[in-house]
Amino acid sequence: MNNKRLFTGEARLSDLITAHPSLLSIITRLGVPLGFGDRSIADVCETSGVDTAFFLLICNVYTFTGYVPSTATILGTDMTGLVPYLERSHKYYAGKRLPHIECHLDAIAAKLGGRIGQVFISFFKEYKRDVEAHFLHEEKDVFPHIRMLMQGKIDTSYSIRDFLQNHSDIEGKLDDLLNIIFKYLPPQDDDDNVLDVVDDILRLSGDLKKHTLIEEKIMVPMVQHLENAILS
Repeated sequence: MNNKRLFTGEARLSDLITAHPSLLSIITRLGVPLGFGDRSIADVCETSGVDTAFFLLICNVYTFTGYVPSTATILGTDMTGLVPYLERSHKYYAGKRLPHIECHLDAIAAKLGGRIGQVFISFFKEYKRDVEAHFLHEEKDVFPHIRMLMQGKIDTSYSIRDFLQNHSDIEGKLDDLLNIIFKYLPPQDDDDNVLDVVDDILRLSGDLKKHTLIEEKIMVPMVQHLENAILS
């Protein structure tokens, strides 16, 4: 990718959000509150206590298809904000996006009744359990491991290889849910719940794909470097 396309700290944050509205939920998860006026990205980040390079790295990943920062870029960026960002993302998905989808599915199931409506609900409840287990593993095992490494310590009973071996696909099942909706939803007039849930699932699936990319292509190389540095 041509790096000239990537965002820089001199740009106004308001221009960034206007051009890419989907980043609005990203910047709040990065720890940048709304109310930034016409200030530059670098100025807003400094005021918010967020490393500008890390902020730009995450925004670039979410915006530009195919962008994966090099190992040199990752290792040259202050990554102390990574775990807090991932934790906020978990809360955002589990506390806002999934309940919002579930609310629409409940309304659709209530209108349909019978077996088809129950299929939607059952599939989604199972998906939610899988996501909660996925997040719990990362919050109980992976993130404490990273925090320990950042303090120059290591517990050799766990390594980032364990994470990679067990990292499950939590966005793919959303595509399965969409296929179930498209296949089994009977013909009907426009239903706002159906349109909204399809839109929500598509947005969440795209967000989770980027979330997975950040974990596997940014978090993992960083942790491997820290592990190797301590053990060498």
